[in-house]
Amino acid sequence: MTTAALAPAVLIASPAFAAGTDAPAQGNQPAPTTPDRTSPGQADEDRKTILAIINHPMASEYMKEAGHKAIADGPQAMRKFIETDQHRIRVDDYRIVLLRLLPDAGPGLKRGINEILDTATKAEQLRHFYEVTQHELRDDDNAVAISRLIGTGGPAVKEAAKKALESSPAGRAEFLKTGRYRAQASDDLVELARIDEGWDGPGLSEAISKLMNGSPTPAELRHFLEVTQYQLRDQDNRVTIAQIISVGGPEILKAGRAALAGTPADRTEFLKTGQHEARAKDKDQAAKDQAAKDKEKPAPGKDGQEQGNGTGTGTGTGGKTTGSGTGTGTGSGNTAVAAQGHNGTPLATTGAGDNTTLIAGGAGTALIAGAGALLAARMRRAGARN
Repeated sequence: MTTAALAPAVLIASPAFAAGTDAPAQGNQPAPTTPDRTSPGQADEDRKTILAIINHPMASEYMKEAGHKAIADGPQAMRKFIETDQHRIRVDDYRIVLLRLLPDAGPGLKRGINEILDTATKAEQLRHFYEVTQHELRDDDNAVAISRLIGTGGPAVKEAAKKALESSPAGRAEFLKTGRYRAQASDDLVELARIDEGWDGPGLSEAISKLMNGSPTPAELRHFLEVTQYQLRDQDNRVTIAQIISVGGPEILKAGRAALAGTPADRTEFLKTGQHEARAKDKDQAAKDQAAKDKEKPAPGKDGQEQGNGTGTGTGTGGKTTGSGTGTGTGSGNTAVAAQGHNGTPLATTGAGDNTTLIAGGAGTALIAGAGALLAARMRRAGARN
């Protein structure tokens, strides 16, 4: 989380710098004398200056090490440390501190840090960036982040973000650090109630009730919405699919098992569309199977013989005819249907008596009966010509 915290808090735990400006502490300016002219009094002053530099809370370990070494090496080394070494070390320390800002920096601050590191050669430039410019860039990044929350957040987040945007840099930093999460928690509670109302699965609903009846933190609410709810949704979906395939047809069973073995997205898709497509296939197949069974059954009202109900005459002994149309024979015995000619009149029987009796029991019998009727008609026409 990027904040507008002031530099000292960061520097205490980072490579640090001597007190004051890049020059030695006030009252301890280096004398314009050459090293070989350093007086004992000047050496004492230089020692005090170095001790003030390295004992400062923000002094880096490298600065401390170099200062102690200069004191141990004598007046000339102390002069060199004060006049040149401390400034070189200070530049390096600033660079290290600025590099440590990068991981938590926003886009604008990152660009600024990279630019100053590429161009600055003096400690004064780096110090000004650290103490002033970085906070300006950080606030710019914070304002951009808050504006995005206004565009994407829920009602509570939008309202709090607008107020923060109109406040101070410290107010904007505080909103991004804590305020946004309190506002998000309010929106999350509303979202959980909406989910509970629209969900039928027992697992998710029970977990939502338990969470809302407790005292969840903003982080717990976020985790539930971003992670836990989807785990519980999938568990509920598994239970629902198992119930569906337990009473479904072959296609439902096949598709449901595939969904159970697949991903959470597969299970969601099965419940949304897959189950309906599979059920339609099962319904079509059931209709085809029923039609095949109906085709194999005898027609209603028939027992394998066609009963003649019309009036017609037949010849032959016993009143039995060999045709397959409508009409009844005369005499005693079974009545069969005489075949009709092209003009709709019954064809004459062969007169062959009992030996020509046919039992209509299927397609083969019907063909034989038709052939006999045709033969009888031809015999009558031949007799008439003679």
